[in-house]
Amino acid sequence: MKVTRSRRGSFSDALLPNTDSINQAGLNDAGLNTTTFTVANGGRFRVGDLLQPAGSREVMLVTGVTGNSVTVTRGYGGSTKSALEHNMGLAILGNAALEGQDAPAARFTNRIRKSNFTQIFTASVEVSGTEAAVRQIAVDDEMNYQKTLRLRELLRDLENTVINGIAPTTDPQGSATVRRTMRGIMASIQTNAMTPGTGLIPSGTDLTEDHLNAALRTIWQTTSSRIDTIVVNGGLKRRINNFLMTMQRYPGDAERIKRLVSAYESDYGVCRIVLSRYVPADTVLFLDSSRISVLPLIGRSFAFKPLATTGDYESGEIVGEYTLEMRNEAAHGLLRGLAV
Repeated sequence: MKVTRSRRGSFSDALLPNTDSINQAGLNDAGLNTTTFTVANGGRFRVGDLLQPAGSREVMLVTGVTGNSVTVTRGYGGSTKSALEHNMGLAILGNAALEGQDAPAARFTNRIRKSNFTQIFTASVEVSGTEAAVRQIAVDDEMNYQKTLRLRELLRDLENTVINGIAPTTDPQGSATVRRTMRGIMASIQTNAMTPGTGLIPSGTDLTEDHLNAALRTIWQTTSSRIDTIVVNGGLKRRINNFLMTMQRYPGDAERIKRLVSAYESDYGVCRIVLSRYVPADTVLFLDSSRISVLPLIGRSFAFKPLATTGDYESGEIVGEYTLEMRNEAAHGLLRGLAV
């Protein structure tokens, strides 16, 4: 029988896009007089929109939209024209409405249901009657001691799975014969999965401030998110600590040297630096903590369940069922492919 109460979901929404691109192979605008061209998504444009091509100071006024075909007035307001090209980005500055005109047609985005499945974490505990009766060195209760150890292991595994977990491609809901696994942070981030040398990211693989700032800027430009948490492994944490190297000075009699960055402040926000041994060694995670949660299924937080015994021992099981809730995937990011 398939489990139907093991999925946790939320709705993801987004603002109407204010960017698009020209999608017209072979476009020839050498004379700077092209007034009609094809775009990738005509539904994003309205008559009265002011457009600015990427890398240009020209502003164009949209005078007509038919499907993916857009007609414009070039060099609007005396702005300097520049040649239009295939795949050139277009920024929609805003729409200029006519005085006294009727309300425009309503536009909206469809909310998308995002979900993840819970994963069950278990560990067994078993202590013989003799072991429970004798006095152990530095241990008052062997059963409680074993429960504590197993719980720590499960919490370790939960952290690892939250970061690196993968959901199956078929039957993700699981069953009595199919194991159910959650999708972790690494697998969830698709929009802002960055590598050195792409987009705004510098080409070098040694982590620098330029890499961090470029990644933060990339996420800031594509979403209203405010990244407030950076999660890294030990090696890249030391790289971040070394950002201070050229600025620190110590007196000759100093007996204590500190080189530690616990928070990084840039134009794109203040980020606390979190160390995790389970983040891949070549990866930096950029997270908006207000949009990410690790939650148990209702009534399924880690708890100990005594089990019936058939012999001279005590036994039980620690069980917990958890999932990762990641709202607005584009509000987070990762930078991978860094030197380790």
